[in-house]
Amino acid sequence: MFLTFRAEAAMRRVRVLATLLTAVAAALLLAVPASAAGAIRYAALGDSYASGTGTGQYDPASGSCNRSALAYPSLWSSAHQVASFSFVACSGATTDDLLANQASALRTTTTLVTVSIGGNDVGFGDVVTTCTIGSDQDCANAVQRAETEVRNTLPGKLDRTYAAIHGAAPSARVVVMGYPRLFATGACWLSASKRTTLNDAADLLATTIAGRAAAAHFTFVDGRSAFAGHGICAASPWINGVTWPVSDSYHPNRAGHANGYLPALDAVTG
Repeated sequence: MFLTFRAEAAMRRVRVLATLLTAVAAALLLAVPASAAGAIRYAALGDSYASGTGTGQYDPASGSCNRSALAYPSLWSSAHQVASFSFVACSGATTDDLLANQASALRTTTTLVTVSIGGNDVGFGDVVTTCTIGSDQDCANAVQRAETEVRNTLPGKLDRTYAAIHGAAPSARVVVMGYPRLFATGACWLSASKRTTLNDAADLLATTIAGRAAAAHFTFVDGRSAFAGHGICAASPWINGVTWPVSDSYHPNRAGHANGYLPALDAVTG
């Protein structure tokens, strides 16, 4: 009888141990897909405002794309536990360039996409050059031509680009990063007329991009609010004025990426 009791006790311990092992095994099996589902696979697309042109420090391997470890995509990736990071934004990129050269970085497993695109499609680089060296009227004429492109051709280009992004990464959260106004109010080396004209153009560009992002069910980050009070000629500017190299002019500086774009992206990605 004593032996029977000891045998039953042993069997109970075996059953308890088996139950514990089964629970542990089940937890491990469940943890694998949960971890995979929560992994961040981030692709950063776009133009110079995404690549980091203006920060003054670039990855030599990126060539003329001027990708920087100080740009907001790199900063965001470094601050989060990402399973993969595809940084393909390139200075000078248009929507056509993005479709031809950057969209291939997207996967069906991509979970986050950021994109800044559209300014080069309407010749904004040429506009600011004209406004810098030309008369007030030259600036107004250049902006008027760009605004015509913003109204008439840019929406279709953005729609096509956003549709391609969704098609290549259908499960991804897509965040469209908008452009800031370039200039602060107050005293400045550029005339008040030119600054107002350029800032008004930035408003139209932002409104147009925001509208197309909303139509695509993407999240829009307004660069104007992200950089408010820190334009060119502000006490603490987050955008370069005319600088050397010239290609860094009129682009967010290191503070612009770290203190402007990065917190704004964090705010919508949690």
